[in-house]
Amino acid sequence: MQSLYEWDFKGKKNQLLPDIIEHNIKEFAPGVEETQFVHDLVDGTLAKIKEIDKIIEKAAPQWPINQIAMVDRAVLRLGIYELLFGKRDEVPPKVAINESIELAKSFGGDASGKFVNGVLGTIYREIGEPGKDDQPKKKEDAEQTESTSKENIASTEEPTVPQL
Repeated sequence: MQSLYEWDFKGKKNQLLPDIIEHNIKEFAPGVEETQFVHDLVDGTLAKIKEIDKIIEKAAPQWPINQIAMVDRAVLRLGIYELLFGKRDEVPPKVAINESIELAKSFGGDASGKFVNGVLGTIYREIGEPGKDDQPKKKEDAEQTESTSKENIASTEEPTVPQL
């Protein structure tokens, strides 16, 4: 989120992105050895940014994208990327939404959490609330699911994008 915010703040210059990401990893995640996840999220979000921004504008028509606070915009972009295009086995939809709301509350303004919740909630309902009825797995079930999921690698098809 911090890297997306900084990229936006510095004029959306893609050539600055590698340095922005590396600086933020060193500054805010010292000692973290596996940073590919950060790169994948930022790169994935930016690869889908036009599509994501259209979704934001449809889900929050009273807020043109450039009028949304920069922090809220970064949180929404990342949250929508995780919700629609991320690996649901790693970050389930409800987790992506909750993490986005917490980021908005921590870094945004007084109403940011409610705004992000409203926009992501609208999108989540529009895509059919995936995982809504999932129950926590028992230990034995989780072990069996893990072994079968290794055999049945997740589908590579793109998730359905809401037609808000």
